[in-house]
Order: sequence, then structure tokens, then C-alpha cells
Amino acid sequence: MTDKNIARRRRALQTRARIRLLRVNRLSVHRTNTHIYATIFDAQGDKVLVSASTVEPEVRAQLAGQTGKGGNTSAAKIVGARVAEKALKAGITTVAFDRSGFRFHGRVRAVAEAAREAGLKF
Repeated sequence: MTDKNIARRRRALQTRARIRLLRVNRLSVHRTNTHIYATIFDAQGDKVLVSASTVEPEVRAQLAGQTGKGGNTSAAKIVGARVAEKALKAGITTVAFDRSGFRFHGRVRAVAEAAREAGLKF
């Protein structure tokens, strides 16, 4: 593991500890070069309530004609809107945003903005 990954994980642990003190559901975003994942965990952080990613067949179908199918901001916007839609159906309206140690720009920001536009509050 590189120093860069160690630093990112350290930042992520600090954020998650702070969110756990708030006792609210957590919207966690993870990105790789080719995909982006958004997951909502319960207040204790041990149970997945809702998730969405660019690996899902429905999202893949929406991205079918595009280049860079999972690693761009348009894919991140779709994932953000989809996770918010699923959360609202499950009765979740408020979450804390966990960027998993990644900088808040690009795809991570696109997920957050799309989730807010779709009705999720954080």
C-alpha cells in the first residue's frame, strides 16, 4: 500500500469517527479509476441501507453510448441521483456525507450535488 492510500484511509477514519458521534445515517462515496460507488450506512455504521454504483446493470444501460463509462462526472451524477431516489423510497431523508478521504471535487462532488438535487439532505 502506498503512502497516498494510507493518508486517504487515515482521513477517512477521522471523518467516520466524527459522523459516528453525530448518530446519523452516512452516505459514503468510493471511487476507482473506472467506477464510483455510493452507499448509505445506518447510524452505527455496520449495516448497509441503500447502495448504488456504476456496476449496476441499470446504470450501465444509461451509460451505454458514452465513453469512459464509469469514471466520469456524468456517471457520478447518475449514481448520486439513483442513491437518493432509493434512499427516499426507504424513508431516509437526512444523511451525513462521507467522502472517504477523497478531495471534494470532480466525481465525488458530482455525487453529492446530484443527491442533493434529488431530495436528500446533508
